[in-house]
Amino acid sequence: MADPRLKQKLDAGEFIVAPGVFDMISAMLAERVGFDAVYASGFWLTASHLGIPDAGLATYTDMLSRIAKVVEKSSAPVIADADTGFGGLLNVQHTVRGYERAGVSAIQIEDQEFPKKCGHTPYRRVIPLEDMVAKVRVAVDSRTDPNFLVIARTDARTGLGFEEAVRRGAAYAEAGADLVFVESLQSEEEMRRACSLIRAPMMANMSDGGKTPIRPAKELASFGYRLAIWPAMAALSASAAIERAMHNLKATGTSVSPEVPLFGFDDFCRMVGFEEVWAFEEKWKDVLGK
Repeated sequence: MADPRLKQKLDAGEFIVAPGVFDMISAMLAERVGFDAVYASGFWLTASHLGIPDAGLATYTDMLSRIAKVVEKSSAPVIADADTGFGGLLNVQHTVRGYERAGVSAIQIEDQEFPKKCGHTPYRRVIPLEDMVAKVRVAVDSRTDPNFLVIARTDARTGLGFEEAVRRGAAYAEAGADLVFVESLQSEEEMRRACSLIRAPMMANMSDGGKTPIRPAKELASFGYRLAIWPAMAALSASAAIERAMHNLKATGTSVSPEVPLFGFDDFCRMVGFEEVWAFEEKWKDVLGK
């Protein structure tokens, strides 16, 4: 079932900051730091799990298995990317029910053609507005838990322009979406206008390297947003740190360097749960020692 705290915080008018997680280590680190929610990104889970681009190649089964593990490792509500719902209306129903059973708190479905592409890459096409409205209605109708939120995303801005993106966002709100996500807005002015024109809680995508300006949470809240995701930050910062460490090892022949800070090994062991293993072994040492 969904974690009710996400809906409660949104209903109370709180602004939600949700970092993206791309594997179980990043999920555990987000848990360690403490956030009101985390975002299970399709782009980054696909890259870390399969080593392939976010181009509609990962299946529903691929995504559900990884997202279920994120839910398992996170005590915070999980917002999960579900691409296009992985097909037509029946697929949307199946996806919503599967994500809800996995314990996801909010599902994000977009209006791209299937197979989809990353929202900050070229050559994306969107389905007719009425087809996406039907998907939103099916998604809302398919949930059994009122705390499970449906986020409707439009990718129309890049190919069809700002006005069409806003028209779609408003239609998805009217169809029952709990939050609306207008992807790839290209200026602060567009962000402010979208929030003022769409009568629904709005979600911002602070994707490092993407088309939308990165702004602090307080500014986003002042624009009118209620929730923001930072899907790329963890993966990009981890990739930069790993590459630096690899270069250092190749150049110096050692991992020891002031230029390569390392997470404490004992601390890491405790984070992943070795304390339970050690406690078990201590309790049963007489048996295990035989």
